[in-house]
Amino acid sequence: MNAVEIEEAVSDLANQPFDSQEFAFSFLEAFGNKDTTVKRLREGNTNKSTIVGGVLQRNNIHIAVSDTGKVTDTLTLLRETPETKKSKTQFILATDGQEFQAENIISGETLVCEYKDFHEYFSFFLELAGISTVKQIRESAFDIKATGRLNKLYIELLQHNSDWASAERRPDLNHFLARLIFCFFAEDTGIFQGDGLFTLTVQQMSMSDASDTHEIISEMFRAMDTKLKDREKYNTKTWANKFPYVNGELFSGSTDVPKFTKIARSYLIHVGNLDWKKINPDIFGSMIQAVADDEERGMLGMHYTSVPNILKVLNPLFLDDLREHLEHAGDNARKLLNLRRRMARIRVFDPACGSGNFLVIAYKQIREIEYEINKRRGEKNLSSEIPLTNFRGIELRDFSAEIARLALIIAEYQCDVLYRGNQLALAEFLPLDAENWITKGNALRINWLSVCPPTGTGVKLHGDDLFSTPLDQAEIDFDNEGGETFICGNPPYLGSKKQNSSQKNDLRNIFEGYIKGWKPLDYVAGWFLKAVEYGKYTDASSAFVSTNSICQGQQVPLLWPLILNNGHEIIFAHTSFKWSNLASQNAGVTVVIVGISNKKNIKKRIYDIDNNNQTASREVDNINPYLVPGKNTIVESVRNHICGMPEFSRGNSPTDGGFLLLEKSEVSDLKLTTEQTNKFIRPFVGSNELINGFYRYCIWIDDENIDEASDIKTINERILRVKEFRLESKKKATVEAANWPYRFDERKPLASEPIICVPVTSSENREYLPVGLLQPGTAVSNSAFNMPSTDLWVLSLIASRMNLIWVATVCSRMEMRYRFTSTLAWNTFPIPDLTKKNKEDLTACAEEILIARERHFPSSIADLYDTNKTPEDLKQAHHRNDEVLERIFIGRRFRNDTERLEKLFELYTKMTNDLKKV
Repeated sequence: MNAVEIEEAVSDLANQPFDSQEFAFSFLEAFGNKDTTVKRLREGNTNKSTIVGGVLQRNNIHIAVSDTGKVTDTLTLLRETPETKKSKTQFILATDGQEFQAENIISGETLVCEYKDFHEYFSFFLELAGISTVKQIRESAFDIKATGRLNKLYIELLQHNSDWASAERRPDLNHFLARLIFCFFAEDTGIFQGDGLFTLTVQQMSMSDASDTHEIISEMFRAMDTKLKDREKYNTKTWANKFPYVNGELFSGSTDVPKFTKIARSYLIHVGNLDWKKINPDIFGSMIQAVADDEERGMLGMHYTSVPNILKVLNPLFLDDLREHLEHAGDNARKLLNLRRRMARIRVFDPACGSGNFLVIAYKQIREIEYEINKRRGEKNLSSEIPLTNFRGIELRDFSAEIARLALIIAEYQCDVLYRGNQLALAEFLPLDAENWITKGNALRINWLSVCPPTGTGVKLHGDDLFSTPLDQAEIDFDNEGGETFICGNPPYLGSKKQNSSQKNDLRNIFEGYIKGWKPLDYVAGWFLKAVEYGKYTDASSAFVSTNSICQGQQVPLLWPLILNNGHEIIFAHTSFKWSNLASQNAGVTVVIVGISNKKNIKKRIYDIDNNNQTASREVDNINPYLVPGKNTIVESVRNHICGMPEFSRGNSPTDGGFLLLEKSEVSDLKLTTEQTNKFIRPFVGSNELINGFYRYCIWIDDENIDEASDIKTINERILRVKEFRLESKKKATVEAANWPYRFDERKPLASEPIICVPVTSSENREYLPVGLLQPGTAVSNSAFNMPSTDLWVLSLIASRMNLIWVATVCSRMEMRYRFTSTLAWNTFPIPDLTKKNKEDLTACAEEILIARERHFPSSIADLYDTNKTPEDLKQAHHRNDEVLERIFIGRRFRNDTERLEKLFELYTKMTNDLKKV
């Protein structure tokens, strides 16, 4: 369940008559517990509570219904009972149906309210559903509630207005929803005179069967688009004249309203009765955008980006600098005035703005700094000099773009109330400004200079308008000479294999004039190059949230030379971390944040996030495309090792439908003689087998032995199944491989020497890359790389911290998992010249590692290298290996990974330069 679904379920429970026998079970069901889980608790199988009528769910919550007036005593009993602690309970809850009390034992937070109101605090318990609750989410219960209610209304209208559900009219329905949101906000904040004016008018003026609800709402919209002096002329209804003139083209154009059912009318009244003063535009907008999108509605309420994550972009991009200047200004009136004038000319531009959360946060943060300036200058009630039109965006989806503008309007009003008072805020709020500063369109096809020009005078945008459907253009005309531009946002990522043809064409139009091999680039790369093109005409700094893959592997030599060679450099970077939302069991996507600029002499900072989600930053001289301090070196794949080392090759590709591969029991089922087994069966090892310590087997038939193998019935049956499988393939090469169904599709000769084996993909949670030594004659799968060799010192190099850090930095990753490749991970790994003594020492280290593993047989690599579970002797073996290797590099141990990388990049640069000279 997502947060919206949980809120609805909890609200339904609170509205039902209190049932002391069923409350605990119904409460758990509301937070997504399955019927089977609740049934086991109800039957007492998993309920460990010793309190009469109590329900204890291990690791989660202990609930008890108390006698009337005894809620506090019961909560104390829940807290002190030994079972609560033994079961590692996070929450305790007590209620008598009138009073409701709860406590988060871990954080110490408490909740006390009337029973009928407990649904208002559903977010207090979101962790019961596996939803990580940062402070901003916990404080946004209203936004979750409002999103759910509006979604119900939207779906009801869609179901009973088939013409509005069409692609042609869907924008009209979305525009209608935006109008409703404004009305709900306006009637609760005094913008409309009279509490609940819009909702009460619907309730009082429309028929209870909803037959004329659409007409009543349409008349209100018409009034809000008509100036007061013109209402008699246009014959607006007397009861509608209570509404102010809104303008801003929010209510201009068509006043058509979808027809309402009785249920839809009740939904609208229910939504209107919520307290819209609590709306948080930087959260609400991003959550509600899923309401109007059929494909995204299943993720309703999960479109949420936390304010701290947004500030990871905005703070180092420009907000930290503004705050620093504020601090330096102190109470100096002249310096404060100069800073305020500077801020009035700053433009923040998000060319993938969605519902505007980056723009809203930027606006609110700048207004906060402006307020502090005004306070220090003794000008507290001064009108803001920060134009809303300086916060610009491009958004592909019409509803999201419309919500972005509405969110900014609401944010402006809320800031005026906060910093100037309700009376002044109301006096200047209406009518709305008709200018359009959010452009609907494809950001990769639009000229950004037309949306956010260097000077900003007399600019015309070509694109779809918001709040103004009849017009083909919108004009922005204001003077912003000398202002700074900061580009930011969270564009769509989309790896190359997930892009549709239209998105491929977007990238083709951008990159084809620069490079030929652009196709492996992530979609987000388009925004980086557009930002660079924008910077050709004006000084600008940009920062985007991006998949970490643009700073890894093959994408680096494609994208970053274009950025660096066009006068831009990386000014700050957040290294890989999880970008999360409101989803249950929130894994998030792994991202980086990269800031670039063509401005010179900017201090550069790298931000790293540790496992406890704590951020540490450091100032550096330069940040290279791998987000590492150092020169702008770019590592490219090479066919041969740059130091002349032995080389790895990819393993075998079966493409057999599983019929040539065997579990141990299946080998016995073949009923082969010992001679046949030795001749036709080989151990088969890939990433999974190597890491988890088990063997599979494969049928291995050489060409000269095919007749003998085919005479064995059990083997021949499998050969025929392979042939059938390959012939059914849509790939030409696989169909062709049906001509040799007795062997792997791609097969390498078996090695007569021991085999050093490295998985292609492995967990980022290990301190070392998993590497193993296999017996001669083992068939290695294509999920691993192998090197037949008696040189154990190679294994020492692979098992080193130095190698892991190199792979982690220069190679592409699967999410955060390491990806080892021969051409990029190994062939580029810079290694000093090794003497005979060096190799002997490293060989001894490799032997120590393998012997330490053997001592703990049958523990697998997965077991032995599990975080905090590595045996001490194995740790010491690795430490010894690292010490020996690092002394070869610099004569001592490196102090940290940063120092290791700096040395590796230094060596790589020197070695590759030397190769170019040859």
